[in-house]
Amino acid sequence: MSENTVEIENLHVEVEDEKILNGVDLEISRGEIVALMGPNGSGKSTLAKVLMGHPAYEVTEGEAYYNGENVFELEPDERAELGFFLAFQYPKEITGVTVSNFLRTAINAGLDEDDEIDPVEFQEVLEEKMELLDIEADFANRYVNEGFSGGEKKRMEVLQMAVLQPEIALIDEVDSGLDIDALKVVARGINELTDDDMGTLLITHYQRILDYVEPDRVVVMLDGEIAEKGGPELAERLEDEGYDWVREEAAA
Repeated sequence: MSENTVEIENLHVEVEDEKILNGVDLEISRGEIVALMGPNGSGKSTLAKVLMGHPAYEVTEGEAYYNGENVFELEPDERAELGFFLAFQYPKEITGVTVSNFLRTAINAGLDEDDEIDPVEFQEVLEEKMELLDIEADFANRYVNEGFSGGEKKRMEVLQMAVLQPEIALIDEVDSGLDIDALKVVARGINELTDDDMGTLLITHYQRILDYVEPDRVVVMLDGEIAEKGGPELAERLEDEGYDWVREEAAA
């Protein structure tokens, strides 16, 4: 097993006795961006949720390892401590909890009591990350996602990623519902944050976000299986030709 690489082997997943993933093999390494593409219902979001430990999904076969740990033997909070992070496609509102308090609590949850970040130091970190994402200062005092626009919710997901600094970021269709200005801001945040210390699985339907976030690899999922792999040019071909040619090659 390689260090700093998530290694997923022969992953089969069911939900309510319905098969969703059918033998997925995939690697995600720190320092790279892997774009996972495919039509609705292909299993992309399921993969992200399974890696984070969503209780509705049952792993019936296969393994996932990261830095010597069997990911599927860990609880969701332990996976977060291991370095995993999931940016949700549909972020939830948390009434009564401010963005600032939410993020400081989240960052301290992974630290020993003696190492917890104090409010003053945290405020400096938060302001730096908010400036990176073009987020106004009063955003920190709002309740998490309450009354947020679609673009603000997605910026909130990327802000969490910026503050928590995960090793493996699973970003689930962060581009859905964004206008072009919000998309550029979110893309810039992803580009700034993905470095040697963080790997990114960027899940998307469309090539649009890949105009601003250039992946190292593009992987296509169809019917719960990896059907095609390639470089950034693969996303461009999918934009021009759709997924039918992938289905035809997979069936051949």
